[in-house]
Amino acid sequence: MRRPGLRAPRPHRRQGEHGMSYVHSERVRFGDLDANRHLNNVVFLRYFETARIAYLRELVPGHDPSNPQTDEYGVIFAECHINYRSPVRFDEQVDVGCSIGTVRRSSFRVQFEMRVDGRLVAEGYGVLVGFDYTSDSARQLPQELHDRLLQESGEGEQAAAGA
Repeated sequence: MRRPGLRAPRPHRRQGEHGMSYVHSERVRFGDLDANRHLNNVVFLRYFETARIAYLRELVPGHDPSNPQTDEYGVIFAECHINYRSPVRFDEQVDVGCSIGTVRRSSFRVQFEMRVDGRLVAEGYGVLVGFDYTSDSARQLPQELHDRLLQESGEGEQAAAGA
C-alpha cells in the first residue's frame, strides 16, 4: 500500500480560463435559492468550500477532512472574504475556480472566483491555518506541504528565479 503524500497536480486537472489553477462546477438546485429566487449568499460559501476541499485533496492526497482522526495534522478555515458581483439563478452552472495565493509559515490563502457562462458572480479568498488535532491548536505548516503550496502558488518559482 502506497503511503499518501504530496504530489504534483494531475495533468488532466481542469484549468480555469481566468488564471485559476482548479475549476469545480456546481449546478444550482432549487433548494439553493433564497426568497428572491436567486442563489442564497450562504450557498456561495458552500460551493467555494466544496471546490476548495476537492482542490486541496488533489494537491495533498493525505489530507482527508472527512476523517481527521487518521491524521493528527490538518488545515482549518480561519477567515473568508467574498464579494458578490451578480445574482445566480436556478439551474445555472457555476464554475468555481481556485488557486493558491500567499503562503506563510503557518497559513495560506486560497483565492476563488465563481462564474456563470464567463460572467463573474463572486470572488474572494479564504485563509487556512495549519492545525494539530491532538493538541487542538494552530501549528506551522509541515515543510513538504509549505513547499508544495509555494510551488502551486508560483511564489516558489519566483524565489528560485531570484536566487
